[in-house]
Amino acid sequence: QVQLVESGGGLVQAGDSLRLSCAVSGRTPFQFVMGWFRQAPGKEREFVGAISWRAPTTRYTDSVKDRFTISRDNAETTVYLQMNSLKPEDTAVYYCAADGPPYGGDWSAVRLYRYWGQGTQVTVSS
Repeated sequence: QVQLVESGGGLVQAGDSLRLSCAVSGRTPFQFVMGWFRQAPGKEREFVGAISWRAPTTRYTDSVKDRFTISRDNAETTVYLQMNSLKPEDTAVYYCAADGPPYGGDWSAVRLYRYWGQGTQVTVSS
C-alpha cells in the first residue's frame, strides 16, 4: 500500500513563496508519474504539474509555469512543489498524487492517478 502525506501549506500574502512537500511511503519507487493538483472551493480538481519518476522530467499547467517547480529528493521519498510569486488565484487545497500515467500518457488526467494524499490548504491574500 502507498501513503502520501502533504505538508507545508499555510496563509501567505501575494508575492510570497511556499514549498509543499509530499512524503511517500509504501511501494516505491514508482514507475510512472507523480503529480500535484489543486482544488478551489466550488471548482473541479485541476492539474498543477507533475514529474516523471525515471530521468525526471516535469510538466506544468500554463498558469503556474515560471512560478512553480516540482522536484524530488534522491532517496525518492519526497516530492516537492516550490511555489513562488503566489497569487490569490492560487488559493486552493493542494494534493499530491502517485502512480499516474506512463510517460506518454496524459499527465493532467485526475482519473489516471491511483493514490492521493489528504491535501494541504494554501491561502494567498491580496
